[in-house]
Amino acid sequence: MTLEQLRIFLAVTQHLHFTRAAEALYLTQPSVSAAIQSLEVEIGMLLFHRVGRRIEITQAGELLQGEAQKILDQVALTKRGLQELSELQRGELKLGASQTIGNYWLPGFISQFKRQYPGIQVNCILGNTHEISTGTVAGTFDLGLVEGIVPSAASDCLDQQVIGGDRLQVVVGQAHPWFERQTISLAELSTTDWVMREAGSGTREIFEQALRSWGVEPTELNVILEMTSGEMIKAVVENGIGATAISEWMVNKEVRFGLLRTIAMTDATQAISLPDVMRSFKLLKHRERFQTRIAQSFEQLLLAAKTHSALPIPGARHDTASS
Repeated sequence: MTLEQLRIFLAVTQHLHFTRAAEALYLTQPSVSAAIQSLEVEIGMLLFHRVGRRIEITQAGELLQGEAQKILDQVALTKRGLQELSELQRGELKLGASQTIGNYWLPGFISQFKRQYPGIQVNCILGNTHEISTGTVAGTFDLGLVEGIVPSAASDCLDQQVIGGDRLQVVVGQAHPWFERQTISLAELSTTDWVMREAGSGTREIFEQALRSWGVEPTELNVILEMTSGEMIKAVVENGIGATAISEWMVNKEVRFGLLRTIAMTDATQAISLPDVMRSFKLLKHRERFQTRIAQSFEQLLLAAKTHSALPIPGARHDTASS
């Protein structure tokens, strides 16, 4: 039983005449008769009584008429849904983002995307870099956005594109001994307590990578607290517990109001200031999984923003006072 047979059958039930049904469908009368006969043979029942030059629908025909109409209506709805999906009028975008990106950088782009495609449902789950990377490999997310180092086990399956970035800053609260200082030396890093993100966090990985490049082993730092939320870390440090390395995105307001102080680092042996700790924001997508038009459109939105310098990138100042 084919959709074309059902379409022909319904036309015949409407006109109760093979020739008029054929004219309405732009088919020949023999082709309409053949389709009905084939359908009757397939179901093993007559659908029409042939009474002289007239035809009348049978009980089997009446049953099939109602069901055939439901089938064709559902097919039409399905085709409409697929067309709307193709035209980005409906569908779902599944994003995974590390916390700094998800809490501070990504919401503006999601809002822009929703204004452009209001029928698309956007779901975003936050996690650390390791969780988002493995989730993108597993297909949990259409796209992943991370600021850390993608685990080697996941990187083989993922394409990575730099779409922006930020800088990490060492910050302390008002009660900390460093609060009134502008700089500290590398040797002083081990003289205070530290509050850090958990292992697997991009923030922690990048900061530890920077420490090693300066000749400081991360194990030299006295880490007294590990937390899975940058917001929690910020609150703890603001209340005078230790120092932390955190994204400037997260502390701009607190620094502006004097609740936190950013501390620059110097190499006392060379009497020089150390460069900012920059990190890239990376867009992850699976190399082999099918990318929907929705995911492709969101990716293009991010890349277009980067092209037009709407995103902060490593090495670029992006405070509004200088613009």
